[in-house]
Amino acid sequence: MKSYKVICHFAVALLLLVLGGCSKIDDYKDLYATDGSLIYPGKMDSVKVLSGKNRVKITGIFTSDPKIVKYKVFWNSKQDSIEVPITRTAGVDTAKVFINKLPEGLMSFVIRSYDAQGHSSIPVNISGNVYGDLYQSSLINRAIANAELQKSDGSALINWADVDKEAGIINMRIKYTDNASIAKNVLVTSVPSGLKTSLPNFKAGNTISFQTSFLPNATAIDTFFVAYQTNNVKADVTSLYLRNTGPFERATFDGGRWGTLAAPWVVSANILNHGGFGGYASEPWLNRGGFLVMESGWGGTANIINGKIYQTATLPAGTYIFQVEDYTEANDPVYIVAAAGVGLPDISALSTALGSTAFSTRKNVQETIQFQFTLTQQQVVSLGFLATMTTGNQYWRSGSVRLIKN
Repeated sequence: MKSYKVICHFAVALLLLVLGGCSKIDDYKDLYATDGSLIYPGKMDSVKVLSGKNRVKITGIFTSDPKIVKYKVFWNSKQDSIEVPITRTAGVDTAKVFINKLPEGLMSFVIRSYDAQGHSSIPVNISGNVYGDLYQSSLINRAIANAELQKSDGSALINWADVDKEAGIINMRIKYTDNASIAKNVLVTSVPSGLKTSLPNFKAGNTISFQTSFLPNATAIDTFFVAYQTNNVKADVTSLYLRNTGPFERATFDGGRWGTLAAPWVVSANILNHGGFGGYASEPWLNRGGFLVMESGWGGTANIINGKIYQTATLPAGTYIFQVEDYTEANDPVYIVAAAGVGLPDISALSTALGSTAFSTRKNVQETIQFQFTLTQQQVVSLGFLATMTTGNQYWRSGSVRLIKN
Protein backbone atom coordinates (compact mmCIF):
# COMPACT_ATOMS: atom_id res chain seq x y z
CA MET A 1 0.00 0.00 0.00
CA LYS A 2 2.87 2.37 0.85
CA SER A 3 4.56 1.50 -2.48
CA TYR A 4 1.38 2.34 -4.33
CA LYS A 5 1.20 5.80 -2.65
CA VAL A 6 4.86 6.52 -3.51
CA ILE A 7 4.28 5.64 -7.15
CA CYS A 8 1.19 7.86 -7.29
CA HIS A 9 3.06 10.79 -5.80
CA PHE A 10 5.90 10.32 -8.29
CA ALA A 11 3.45 10.21 -11.21
CA VAL A 12 1.74 13.41 -10.06
CA ALA A 13 5.11 15.18 -9.72
CA LEU A 14 6.20 14.05 -13.17
CA LEU A 15 2.93 15.27 -14.69
CA LEU A 16 3.36 18.71 -13.09
CA LEU A 17 6.93 18.91 -14.42
CA VAL A 18 5.82 18.07 -17.95
CA LEU A 19 2.97 20.57 -17.78
CA GLY A 20 5.37 23.26 -16.53
CA GLY A 21 7.79 22.48 -19.37
CA CYS A 22 5.00 22.66 -21.90
CA SER A 23 4.03 26.01 -20.48
CA LYS A 24 7.59 27.36 -21.11
CA ILE A 25 7.63 25.94 -24.63
CA ASP A 26 4.29 27.59 -25.27
CA ASP A 27 5.65 30.88 -23.99
CA TYR A 28 8.62 30.61 -26.44
CA LYS A 29 6.25 29.52 -29.19
CA ASP A 30 4.07 32.58 -28.68
CA LEU A 31 7.04 34.83 -29.49
CA TYR A 32 7.53 33.34 -32.95
CA ALA A 33 4.14 31.84 -33.82
CA THR A 34 1.49 33.12 -36.20
CA ASP A 35 -1.70 31.10 -36.07
CA GLY A 36 0.18 28.57 -33.99
CA SER A 37 3.17 28.14 -36.41
CA LEU A 38 6.81 28.78 -35.48
CA ILE A 39 8.62 31.35 -37.69
CA TYR A 40 12.37 30.86 -38.26
CA PRO A 41 13.89 32.99 -41.05
CA GLY A 42 16.33 31.14 -43.29
CA LYS A 43 19.90 31.00 -42.00
CA MET A 44 23.09 31.90 -43.79
CA ASP A 45 24.64 28.94 -45.64
CA SER A 46 28.19 28.05 -46.73
CA VAL A 47 29.65 30.32 -44.07
CA LYS A 48 33.41 30.88 -44.02
CA VAL A 49 35.75 32.90 -41.83
CA LEU A 50 38.75 34.27 -43.75
CA SER A 51 41.71 35.22 -41.54
CA GLY A 52 43.33 38.64 -41.62
CA LYS A 53 45.56 40.98 -39.66
CA ASN A 54 43.53 41.86 -36.57
CA ARG A 55 40.41 41.31 -38.64
CA VAL A 56 38.37 38.66 -40.42
CA LYS A 57 36.12 38.54 -43.42
CA ILE A 58 32.94 36.49 -43.01
CA THR A 59 31.22 35.26 -46.16
CA GLY A 60 28.13 33.18 -46.84
CA ILE A 61 25.08 32.85 -49.08
CA PHE A 62 21.28 33.07 -48.77
CA THR A 63 19.45 30.59 -50.96
CA SER A 64 15.94 30.68 -49.46
CA ASP A 65 13.45 32.86 -47.59
CA PRO A 66 12.98 36.14 -49.48
CA LYS A 67 11.73 37.80 -46.29
CA ILE A 68 15.22 38.19 -44.78
CA VAL A 69 16.15 41.86 -44.40
CA LYS A 70 19.35 41.73 -42.35
CA TYR A 71 21.78 39.54 -40.49
CA LYS A 72 23.89 40.03 -37.37
CA VAL A 73 27.30 38.68 -36.42
CA PHE A 74 28.05 38.33 -32.70
CA TRP A 75 31.43 37.72 -31.03
CA ASN A 76 33.16 38.19 -27.70
CA SER A 77 30.48 36.08 -25.95
CA LYS A 78 27.84 38.17 -27.80
CA GLN A 79 29.06 41.37 -26.15
CA ASP A 80 30.00 42.76 -29.57
CA SER A 81 28.03 42.57 -32.79
CA ILE A 82 27.60 44.05 -36.23
CA GLU A 83 24.37 44.36 -38.21
CA VAL A 84 24.30 44.15 -42.00
CA PRO A 85 21.19 44.96 -44.10
CA ILE A 86 20.47 42.74 -47.07
CA THR A 87 18.09 43.04 -50.02
CA ARG A 88 17.03 39.64 -51.20
CA THR A 89 16.66 38.77 -54.87
CA ALA A 90 14.97 35.83 -56.52
CA GLY A 91 18.26 33.95 -56.74
CA VAL A 92 21.27 33.27 -54.55
CA ASP A 93 22.56 36.27 -52.63
CA THR A 94 26.10 36.60 -51.33
CA ALA A 95 26.88 38.03 -47.92
CA LYS A 96 30.23 39.40 -46.82
CA VAL A 97 31.33 41.56 -43.93
CA PHE A 98 34.68 42.63 -42.45
CA ILE A 99 35.06 42.66 -38.69
CA ASN A 100 37.99 44.85 -37.64
CA LYS A 101 40.05 45.57 -34.53
CA LEU A 102 39.99 41.99 -33.29
CA PRO A 103 42.51 40.53 -30.83
CA GLU A 104 44.93 37.91 -32.11
CA GLY A 105 43.92 34.29 -31.62
CA LEU A 106 41.03 31.92 -32.28
CA MET A 107 37.68 33.78 -32.41
CA SER A 108 34.17 32.33 -32.31
CA PHE A 109 31.24 33.96 -34.12
CA VAL A 110 27.45 33.50 -34.07
CA ILE A 111 25.38 34.55 -37.09
CA ARG A 112 21.61 35.06 -37.17
CA SER A 113 19.38 36.38 -39.95
CA TYR A 114 16.19 38.41 -39.37
CA ASP A 115 12.96 39.26 -41.13
CA ALA A 116 11.13 42.59 -40.97
CA GLN A 117 9.14 41.49 -37.89
CA GLY A 118 12.35 40.77 -35.93
CA HIS A 119 12.08 36.99 -36.07
CA SER A 120 15.57 35.43 -35.99
CA SER A 121 16.97 32.31 -37.60
CA ILE A 122 18.59 29.47 -35.76
CA PRO A 123 22.21 30.41 -34.97
CA VAL A 124 25.16 29.56 -37.19
CA ASN A 125 28.32 29.03 -35.13
CA ILE A 126 31.74 29.28 -36.71
CA SER A 127 35.34 29.98 -35.63
CA GLY A 128 38.42 31.39 -37.31
CA ASN A 129 41.97 32.56 -36.56
CA VAL A 130 42.94 36.21 -36.26
CA TYR A 131 46.63 37.07 -36.84
CA GLY A 132 48.57 40.03 -35.52
CA ASP A 133 51.83 41.18 -33.97
CA LEU A 134 52.65 37.80 -32.43
CA TYR A 135 52.45 36.06 -35.79
CA GLN A 136 54.36 38.91 -37.43
CA SER A 137 57.19 38.63 -34.90
CA SER A 138 57.66 34.94 -35.74
CA LEU A 139 58.40 35.59 -39.43
CA ILE A 140 61.89 35.71 -40.92
CA ASN A 141 63.12 36.14 -44.47
CA ARG A 142 63.66 33.05 -46.55
CA ALA A 143 67.34 32.18 -46.31
CA ILE A 144 69.70 32.42 -49.26
CA ALA A 145 71.93 29.36 -49.48
CA ASN A 146 74.28 30.99 -51.96
CA ALA A 147 74.44 34.11 -54.12
CA GLU A 148 77.23 34.35 -56.65
CA LEU A 149 78.10 36.31 -59.77
CA GLN A 150 78.35 34.08 -62.84
CA LYS A 151 81.38 34.54 -65.08
CA SER A 152 79.58 33.09 -68.08
CA ASP A 153 76.95 35.82 -68.49
CA GLY A 154 77.45 38.35 -65.69
CA SER A 155 74.24 37.39 -63.92
CA ALA A 156 73.86 36.88 -60.18
CA LEU A 157 72.57 33.40 -59.38
CA ILE A 158 70.56 33.15 -56.15
CA ASN A 159 70.11 29.69 -54.63
CA TRP A 160 67.28 29.83 -52.08
CA ALA A 161 67.26 27.56 -49.04
CA ASP A 162 64.50 24.95 -49.10
CA VAL A 163 61.46 25.64 -46.90
CA ASP A 164 58.47 23.69 -45.64
CA LYS A 165 55.49 24.01 -47.98
CA GLU A 166 53.38 24.92 -44.94
CA ALA A 167 55.62 27.88 -44.06
CA GLY A 168 53.24 30.29 -45.78
CA ILE A 169 55.87 31.95 -48.01
CA ILE A 170 54.29 33.23 -51.22
CA ASN A 171 57.06 35.31 -52.81
CA MET A 172 60.29 37.24 -52.38
CA ARG A 173 60.87 40.74 -53.75
CA ILE A 174 64.46 41.53 -54.76
CA LYS A 175 65.95 44.97 -55.38
CA TYR A 176 69.36 45.39 -57.04
CA THR A 177 71.32 47.55 -59.45
CA ASP A 178 72.44 46.33 -62.86
CA ASN A 179 75.59 47.17 -64.82
CA ALA A 180 73.94 50.26 -66.28
CA SER A 181 73.27 51.54 -62.73
CA ILE A 182 69.52 51.02 -63.27
CA ALA A 183 67.55 50.01 -60.17
CA LYS A 184 65.71 46.71 -60.64
CA ASN A 185 62.76 45.30 -58.73
CA VAL A 186 61.99 41.60 -59.22
CA LEU A 187 59.18 39.53 -57.70
CA VAL A 188 60.02 35.83 -57.31
CA THR A 189 57.17 33.36 -56.77
CA SER A 190 58.10 30.93 -54.03
CA VAL A 191 58.31 27.16 -54.44
CA PRO A 192 59.40 25.03 -51.47
CA SER A 193 62.55 23.43 -52.87
CA GLY A 194 65.14 23.75 -55.62
CA LEU A 195 64.40 27.42 -56.24
CA LYS A 196 66.99 29.47 -58.14
CA THR A 197 66.76 33.06 -59.35
CA SER A 198 68.96 34.66 -61.98
CA LEU A 199 69.46 38.44 -61.91
CA PRO A 200 70.84 39.50 -65.31
CA ASN A 201 73.62 42.05 -65.80
CA PHE A 202 74.33 42.29 -62.10
CA LYS A 203 76.78 44.98 -61.08
CA ALA A 204 79.77 43.22 -59.53
CA GLY A 205 80.54 44.20 -55.95
CA ASN A 206 76.96 45.27 -55.18
CA THR A 207 74.50 43.67 -52.78
CA ILE A 208 70.87 42.67 -53.13
CA SER A 209 68.02 43.72 -50.85
CA PHE A 210 65.13 41.30 -50.47
CA GLN A 211 61.84 40.91 -48.61
CA THR A 212 59.69 37.81 -48.02
CA SER A 213 55.86 37.81 -48.10
CA PHE A 214 53.70 35.41 -46.09
CA LEU A 215 50.07 34.28 -46.05
CA PRO A 216 49.12 32.71 -42.70
CA ASN A 217 46.87 30.23 -44.51
CA ALA A 218 45.62 29.59 -48.04
CA THR A 219 42.46 31.72 -47.69
CA ALA A 220 43.91 34.59 -45.65
CA ILE A 221 42.91 38.09 -46.80
CA ASP A 222 46.04 39.91 -45.58
CA THR A 223 49.68 39.43 -46.58
CA PHE A 224 52.43 39.82 -43.98
CA PHE A 225 55.82 41.25 -44.96
CA VAL A 226 59.24 40.86 -43.38
CA ALA A 227 61.59 43.86 -43.32
CA TYR A 228 64.06 44.12 -46.21
CA GLN A 229 67.36 42.35 -45.63
CA THR A 230 70.69 42.91 -47.39
CA ASN A 231 72.65 39.98 -48.78
CA ASN A 232 76.08 39.93 -50.38
CA VAL A 233 76.59 38.47 -53.83
CA LYS A 234 79.84 36.64 -54.19
CA ALA A 235 81.83 37.98 -57.10
CA ASP A 236 85.21 36.89 -58.38
CA VAL A 237 87.05 40.21 -58.37
CA THR A 238 90.47 38.71 -58.94
CA SER A 239 90.93 40.40 -62.30
CA LEU A 240 89.92 43.78 -60.83
CA TYR A 241 92.60 43.91 -58.12
CA LEU A 242 95.22 41.22 -58.72
CA ARG A 243 97.42 40.23 -61.67
CA ASN A 244 99.42 37.17 -62.67
CA THR A 245 97.14 34.88 -60.68
CA GLY A 246 97.71 31.52 -62.39
CA PRO A 247 98.97 29.83 -64.37
CA PHE A 248 101.78 32.06 -63.17
CA GLU A 249 104.06 33.99 -65.51
CA ARG A 250 107.79 34.29 -65.02
CA ALA A 251 110.14 37.25 -65.28
CA THR A 252 113.35 35.20 -65.67
CA PHE A 253 114.01 31.51 -66.31
CA ASP A 254 117.01 29.20 -65.90
CA GLY A 255 116.08 27.22 -69.00
CA GLY A 256 115.13 24.16 -67.00
CA ARG A 257 112.66 24.29 -64.12
CA TRP A 258 113.25 27.40 -62.01
CA GLY A 259 112.50 31.03 -62.60
CA THR A 260 111.37 34.23 -60.88
CA LEU A 261 107.80 35.47 -60.71
CA ALA A 262 106.70 38.29 -62.98
CA ALA A 263 105.22 41.46 -61.48
CA PRO A 264 103.36 42.44 -59.46
CA TRP A 265 104.53 39.61 -57.20
CA VAL A 266 107.17 40.55 -54.64
CA VAL A 267 109.46 37.70 -53.54
CA SER A 268 111.79 37.81 -50.53
CA ALA A 269 115.45 37.19 -51.32
CA ASN A 270 115.69 33.97 -49.25
CA ILE A 271 113.31 32.22 -51.68
CA LEU A 272 115.72 32.79 -54.59
CA ASN A 273 117.75 29.80 -53.41
CA HIS A 274 118.19 27.96 -56.72
CA GLY A 275 121.12 29.85 -58.19
CA GLY A 276 119.31 33.18 -57.95
CA PHE A 277 115.99 31.71 -59.10
CA GLY A 278 112.99 30.74 -57.02
CA GLY A 279 109.34 31.46 -56.35
CA TYR A 280 108.47 30.19 -59.85
CA ALA A 281 108.71 26.66 -61.23
CA SER A 282 107.53 25.26 -64.56
CA GLU A 283 106.82 21.71 -63.25
CA PRO A 284 106.62 20.39 -66.84
CA TRP A 285 105.33 16.94 -65.79
CA LEU A 286 102.06 18.60 -64.68
CA ASN A 287 101.52 20.21 -68.10
CA ARG A 288 99.69 23.16 -66.53
CA GLY A 289 101.95 26.14 -67.03
CA GLY A 290 103.85 27.94 -64.28
CA PHE A 291 103.41 27.52 -60.51
CA LEU A 292 104.15 29.71 -57.51
CA VAL A 293 106.62 27.65 -55.46
CA MET A 294 108.88 27.51 -52.39
CA GLU A 295 111.45 24.75 -51.91
CA SER A 296 114.22 24.11 -49.40
CA GLY A 297 116.55 21.23 -48.62
CA TRP A 298 116.92 19.37 -51.90
CA GLY A 299 120.07 19.88 -53.91
CA GLY A 300 121.75 21.88 -51.19
CA THR A 301 119.23 24.73 -51.32
CA ALA A 302 119.20 26.91 -48.21
CA ASN A 303 116.57 26.91 -45.49
CA ILE A 304 113.89 29.60 -45.69
CA ILE A 305 112.97 31.73 -42.67
CA ASN A 306 109.90 33.98 -43.03
CA GLY A 307 109.86 33.53 -46.79
CA LYS A 308 107.29 35.87 -48.35
CA ILE A 309 105.57 36.07 -51.73
CA TYR A 310 102.88 38.73 -52.06
CA GLN A 311 101.29 41.44 -54.16
CA THR A 312 99.55 44.62 -53.03
CA ALA A 313 96.23 46.17 -54.05
CA THR A 314 93.87 48.92 -52.92
CA LEU A 315 90.56 47.29 -51.99
CA PRO A 316 87.24 49.05 -51.27
CA ALA A 317 85.32 48.34 -48.08
CA GLY A 318 83.69 44.93 -48.02
CA THR A 319 84.10 41.30 -47.07
CA TYR A 320 86.57 39.24 -49.11
CA ILE A 321 87.62 35.62 -49.51
CA PHE A 322 91.23 34.89 -50.44
CA GLN A 323 91.26 31.48 -52.09
CA VAL A 324 94.32 29.45 -53.06
CA GLU A 325 94.89 26.14 -54.80
CA ASP A 326 97.60 24.35 -52.81
CA TYR A 327 99.77 21.24 -52.85
CA THR A 328 102.33 20.57 -50.15
CA GLU A 329 105.22 18.35 -49.24
CA ALA A 330 106.24 20.75 -46.47
CA ASN A 331 107.01 19.68 -42.90
CA ASP A 332 106.59 23.15 -41.42
CA PRO A 333 103.40 25.28 -41.61
CA VAL A 334 102.70 27.30 -44.74
CA TYR A 335 100.29 30.24 -44.48
CA ILE A 336 98.25 32.37 -46.85
CA VAL A 337 97.80 35.87 -45.46
CA ALA A 338 96.04 39.20 -45.93
CA ALA A 339 97.76 42.14 -44.21
CA ALA A 340 97.10 45.86 -44.06
CA GLY A 341 99.63 47.99 -45.93
CA VAL A 342 102.54 46.90 -48.07
CA GLY A 343 104.18 43.60 -47.14
CA LEU A 344 103.41 40.60 -44.92
CA PRO A 345 104.24 40.22 -41.21
CA ASP A 346 106.69 37.62 -39.92
CA ILE A 347 105.19 34.42 -38.58
CA SER A 348 105.76 35.65 -35.02
CA ALA A 349 103.45 38.62 -35.76
CA LEU A 350 100.85 36.71 -37.74
CA SER A 351 98.14 37.76 -35.28
CA THR A 352 98.38 41.32 -36.63
CA ALA A 353 97.20 40.22 -40.07
CA LEU A 354 93.71 40.94 -41.40
CA GLY A 355 93.28 37.20 -41.84
CA SER A 356 95.20 34.00 -42.50
CA THR A 357 95.00 30.23 -42.67
CA ALA A 358 97.47 27.37 -43.04
CA PHE A 359 97.90 24.86 -45.84
CA SER A 360 96.37 21.49 -45.20
CA THR A 361 98.59 19.05 -43.30
CA ARG A 362 97.66 16.36 -45.82
CA LYS A 363 100.66 15.86 -48.07
CA ASN A 364 100.73 15.12 -51.80
CA VAL A 365 97.09 16.20 -52.21
CA GLN A 366 95.94 19.14 -54.30
CA GLU A 367 93.30 21.14 -52.39
CA THR A 368 91.71 24.57 -52.21
CA ILE A 369 91.98 26.61 -49.02
CA GLN A 370 90.58 30.01 -48.16
CA PHE A 371 89.87 32.52 -45.42
CA GLN A 372 87.66 35.58 -45.10
CA PHE A 373 88.51 39.11 -44.03
CA THR A 374 86.56 42.36 -43.82
CA LEU A 375 87.53 45.95 -44.56
CA THR A 376 85.45 48.71 -43.02
CA GLN A 377 86.92 51.26 -45.41
CA GLN A 378 89.04 51.38 -48.54
CA GLN A 379 92.64 50.51 -47.80
CA VAL A 380 95.88 49.06 -49.12
CA VAL A 381 96.13 45.30 -48.58
CA SER A 382 98.88 42.77 -49.30
CA LEU A 383 97.88 39.21 -50.16
CA GLY A 384 100.24 36.29 -50.39
CA PHE A 385 102.20 33.40 -48.89
CA LEU A 386 104.34 33.09 -45.76
CA ALA A 387 106.49 30.14 -44.65
CA THR A 388 109.50 29.11 -42.60
CA MET A 389 111.04 25.87 -43.91
CA THR A 390 114.01 24.57 -41.93
CA THR A 391 113.30 20.90 -41.29
CA GLY A 392 114.61 18.55 -44.00
CA ASN A 393 113.47 18.57 -47.61
CA GLN A 394 110.38 20.70 -48.10
CA TYR A 395 108.34 21.86 -51.07
CA TRP A 396 104.94 23.39 -51.80
CA ARG A 397 103.26 24.96 -54.77
CA SER A 398 100.15 26.87 -55.77
CA GLY A 399 98.49 26.76 -59.19
CA SER A 400 96.22 29.78 -58.78
CA VAL A 401 94.90 32.45 -56.42
CA ARG A 402 91.46 34.06 -56.39
CA LEU A 403 89.94 37.05 -54.62
CA ILE A 404 86.18 36.85 -54.08
CA LYS A 405 84.04 39.68 -52.75
CA ASN A 406 81.48 38.07 -50.47
